[in-house]
This record gives sequence, C-alpha cells and structure tokens, in this order.
Amino acid sequence: MWFKNLTLLRLLEPFPFTAETLAARLGGYAFQPCPSHQPSIAGWTPPLGRKATELVHVVNGRLLLCLRTEEKLLPAMVINQAVDERIAVIEDQQRRPVRRRERQELREQLVQELLPRALNRSRQGYAYLDPMAGWLVVDSASPRGVEEITGMLRKTLDTLPVAPPQVRQSPTTVMTAWLAQGGAPAEFALGDVCELREDEVAGGIVRCRGQDLTGDEIRSHLQAGKLVTRLGLSWDERVAFVLDETLVIRRLQFLDVVRESLRDTATDAAEALFDAEFALMSGELALWLPRLLELFGGEAERSSV
Repeated sequence: MWFKNLTLLRLLEPFPFTAETLAARLGGYAFQPCPSHQPSIAGWTPPLGRKATELVHVVNGRLLLCLRTEEKLLPAMVINQAVDERIAVIEDQQRRPVRRRERQELREQLVQELLPRALNRSRQGYAYLDPMAGWLVVDSASPRGVEEITGMLRKTLDTLPVAPPQVRQSPTTVMTAWLAQGGAPAEFALGDVCELREDEVAGGIVRCRGQDLTGDEIRSHLQAGKLVTRLGLSWDERVAFVLDETLVIRRLQFLDVVRESLRDTATDAAEALFDAEFALMSGELALWLPRLLELFGGEAERSSV
C-alpha cells in the first residue's frame, strides 16, 4: 500500500469523528454494484480488500479510507453509430430530416437502452485522515480524483471543512531560486525532472526529464525569464517525488532505505503486508510533510472569514 501521488488538504476544524463513528457513517454509503440502468456509482469499501469488513483501517491514529467507483463503458463511437442508424430509419420511413433537439433526445434514449448491456469498469481511490496532524491526504494528483473522494466524504459526513495548505513563500519563486543557485536546501536534493514556463499566460513551456538540472541548458532558460513550476526532488535519500507550484506531489517513490525496514515483517499474508506498508508510509509522511512546508516559509495564517 504505497501512495503514488499526494494532494494535501488541511483540516480547518478539529475532526469530530472517532474511527467507530466514522465507520458508522461510511456504512450508510457502502459500495453497492452499479444498477443496470445507472451509468456510475460510488461507495466506500474496506481498504484491506474484499475479504476485510472494516471500512476504516486505523494505524497509529491515522484513518485509511477507500472509495470504489464503478462505471458503465459506453464508447462515444458506439453511441454515435447507434444514433446515426436510428436517424437513418426515421428519415427513410417518415421522409423528413431529424432536427438537433430530436437527435439529442434520441441519443439520451439510446444511452438508456444500451446501459444494461455495457461492461462495468471499477477503480479504487485511497485517502487517509490524520486528525492529530490535521491532514486529509489523497492518493491522487488529479482534481477529478480528489473531488470524487472529498465530495463523497462531504456527502457522508454532511460537512468537510478542508483546504489546500497555504505557505508564506511562493513555491514557484523558491524552486526557481534553487535551480539558479544549483541546489536544494539541506536534506533535499535535486532530481532530474523539471518544468519551466514563461511568466505569461500564453508563454512557452519546457519540460525536462533525465537531465542535469544544474547544467547550462537549464540555466539559459532561467536567464531568459522562465520560472520553475514542477521540480523533481528527493528527501534524505528516503523519498523521491515531483513537486508542482500548487504543492501537489506526483511520482512519489519510497526509496530502498525505507522499504528495507519491511524485511523484518515476517508474514506472507497480503492483509498484514498492506497494514505494515501503510504504517510505514504514513509514518514517513508525518516526518516529511512538515519539513516540506518549511522550505516555503511554513504555513501561512488563514484569514478569518
């Protein structure tokens, strides 16, 4: 159980649920298979897999959740072909053209007819709450993926006051300065990935991968006025990642020095290994995330509304 991306959301109020009361709420929105007439459905499922029963997995006070989404696969090409065939029949039999509004109504009708025969595709999204540290951490860098989990959690709990962390210094300005100076602060090291943009709405974009970020080519882009909007970094030889200007983390990797500590986990059971990996991962993030925010001056105070 290793998250591959991170979207960080700060809990704006103390989290009012225990593991037990949270599980009771999730139970009201537990996953059920998608009905034949419905295009998609989402619900909570046990994080430890289908053999498990608990909807909240707790390790060291951190609460792991899993949202399962199931949707019908109806390719646009199939729908369009069916619509065209239905329109051709109408035009031949009734000797009249099919207008735009009627075409849309036919499309909606055909979608409902085809749904029961469509294949199902399911996916799972993970997130965990750390009430003590005040975080909701979502395993997604996609706004849609984050909204699926936060929206369902908000529906389940009736409220979910969260917001992305605010830092005192601009990540773009700080990361650009690191490249200009040829290195990151202590404990952190530059990777080989970056994205640079011109400071204009329609400005050019340069994406680099597998490249020396302290070389002349990168320096020339900086001198031309480009700013860093994504940067590959590593922390203390334990975690490697790509950080963007909004503090969303992509391509997260826990390095060998972290994973080697699992060798003492004497079990082949998938559930026990999952549990050990989550405990290790969330513990590492609890140490690393405060250091990451400190690079940008720490969190800014939020103005009261």
